[in-house]
Amino acid sequence: MADAWQKLRRSFAAIAPLVALVLALGAAVPANAVDMEQSTTFLSPFPDNDIYQVTVFGDGFAEGLLGGLVQAFGSDVRLNIQRQITPIANIPTWDFEGKTAALEQKIAEQPLNIAIVMTGEDDRNPFRNPDSKRIQVGTDAWITEYTRRIDRLMRAFKRKNASVYWVGLPNFARGDANELAQRMNDVIRERAYLNGYKYIDVYQGFADENGAYSAYGPDLEGAIRLLRVRDGVNFTAAGNRRLAHFVEKELRSDLTQAKSNRNVPLLGAEAEQEKINPGNAVKTPAPSSPVADAASANTKVPVVRNTATDGTPPSQTSAASGDQKADNGKITLRLIGSNGREETQTIEVLRPAIPASVVALMARREGSVPRGDLVVDQIGGGLTLMSSITPPGNRDRGRLSPTQAPYFRLLVKGERLQPKPGRADDVSWPPKNDSTTDAKPADPVPRG
Repeated sequence: MADAWQKLRRSFAAIAPLVALVLALGAAVPANAVDMEQSTTFLSPFPDNDIYQVTVFGDGFAEGLLGGLVQAFGSDVRLNIQRQITPIANIPTWDFEGKTAALEQKIAEQPLNIAIVMTGEDDRNPFRNPDSKRIQVGTDAWITEYTRRIDRLMRAFKRKNASVYWVGLPNFARGDANELAQRMNDVIRERAYLNGYKYIDVYQGFADENGAYSAYGPDLEGAIRLLRVRDGVNFTAAGNRRLAHFVEKELRSDLTQAKSNRNVPLLGAEAEQEKINPGNAVKTPAPSSPVADAASANTKVPVVRNTATDGTPPSQTSAASGDQKADNGKITLRLIGSNGREETQTIEVLRPAIPASVVALMARREGSVPRGDLVVDQIGGGLTLMSSITPPGNRDRGRLSPTQAPYFRLLVKGERLQPKPGRADDVSWPPKNDSTTDAKPADPVPRG
């Protein structure tokens, strides 16, 4: 009897780390955050009338950018691109606050899903404040004021809740202007990140192989063309098309992701789901709708009809949320007691609740990528390390346990790896010949 109990304890101890890992994953990952890269998008999947309203904002740079975008998306029925830009006056102007407030009012009055902004052609000038104080361009005080004004300009788009693509400055022919443009790009990149916008980097796209300014460069077909005009600032028609290409690449990727997210159940409201899935609009209402509350009151949790072999009642399956409910079972063992008689002992088997996030994580669809092999290793502290390994290509190089990887053995376990003969870490003396297949025979030692 005692031996049998010891065997059972060892069996449960073996699976305890795996159960602990499952519970830890469930606590760490909320159910609505599973596979975030597949369930979220920068663009709304459900624009009004299924058409994105696009407006370009900015100065002279924005006018050329608009022409390139019209060439790129002219036949795309998903986008309605306004053929005129909404101007943004140069940021160093003395009445910046008043003009930004007027711009904010224009943004609120027009239909807008996607805003593409590019400014900076005339921003490399001293600031003029209402009190007639001038801040010299390029100084630390100028950068501080420029940061404040850029942040104020970006916040003008917040109330509209549009997706904003903010294009940085290109390189310039003059060295001092080019250095200032890089500092301005650092400000734009930082403020765009903090405001939740996408920063489009075009600086390196117009540099030569050495990273310097060049008026010539490849167009979209690879032919070398004149991309910049003689002033060393603005673009030619080919340059504007190349400038728009950097925005086009990001925008097309987001459009594809938004389209795929239209098929995610309950991602949109009831009206949105009804447009793309009329037959299922009432069957799977949005969780916040009254229909969902009424349906949940009359819904019973389905049960598994098969009974267990020991006569225990059938277990309940997962709830509508996808969570696997806690379902403890019992097993009955027939053992030989110390008196030699057969005895029965009932043991309760714990089956803890598993959140939907863990279920989705372990059973997620890999798409066209071949499914990898799951390798499980026991590491210190009662933890279990699980890793999925997908062999590259069609070659089978064998499976390497994660705890046997060189970095794990060296950095975690603190083992000293055995050096290979002839390698830099081989300090044995006399030196041994390299036995690898790539090793070259040593040159004979000359005599005499």
